Amino acid sequence: MSNPKLEVLTPKNSQLIFIDHQPQMAFGVQSIDRQVLKNNTVGLAKAAKVFNIPTTITTVETEAFSGHTYPELLDVFPDQEILERSSMNSWDDQKVRDALKANGRKKVIVAGLWTEVCNTTFALCAMLEGDYEIYMVADASGGTSKEAHDQAMARMVQAGVVPVTWQQVLLEWQRDWAHRETYDAVMAIVREHSGAYGMGVDYAYTMVHKAPERTSSTHKVLAPVPAK
Repeated sequence: MSNPKLEVLTPKNSQLIFIDHQPQMAFGVQSIDRQVLKNNTVGLAKAAKVFNIPTTITTVETEAFSGHTYPELLDVFPDQEILERSSMNSWDDQKVRDALKANGRKKVIVAGLWTEVCNTTFALCAMLEGDYEIYMVADASGGTSKEAHDQAMARMVQAGVVPVTWQQVLLEWQRDWAHRETYDAVMAIVREHSGAYGMGVDYAYTMVHKAPERTSSTHKVLAPVPAK
């Protein structure tokens, strides 16, 4: 008997949804550093752009409570429609259901705020009523406490959700470094968003392969001058 969860994520079999990456929602996040959360979210968005992954962005009560989606996220997808909702559960909005269906892919990668509310309710309903496979990006999502995030992840995993991280998704889409058409773009994301891994790539490029530094400006280096 085949198990679809044994299939790796590819650019052809998956779609992505960002749920409520809005400032008021981020203010309540205590499970992950909020700047790290934004870094990971934008890194995931850039990865989706590189691999042409169908992407949905949905928001809740933007004007009344939550504020506007991270501008860094929106800038990755210029002219993207934002699907506004009133319900905490994205599955309750017909626009969201229609967008997922139109993308025609059963593997839905999810990143959102908060893990224990908006992510969990959407995941459970999308699996139960929409027959979707849910891949929850744990480090591009956040809860109101570490306990809230962890227990929500545990509940979803028990229900069949697959936990992943943003960089895992990026590299699973790339799969093979021989895929040169996306190699440079993936490395650019890694260098900007992948912390120590990205620093290591920068070091290897410049010190081992003698590539130019990754800067947009030039800087004159002054030689050491011992003090008298």
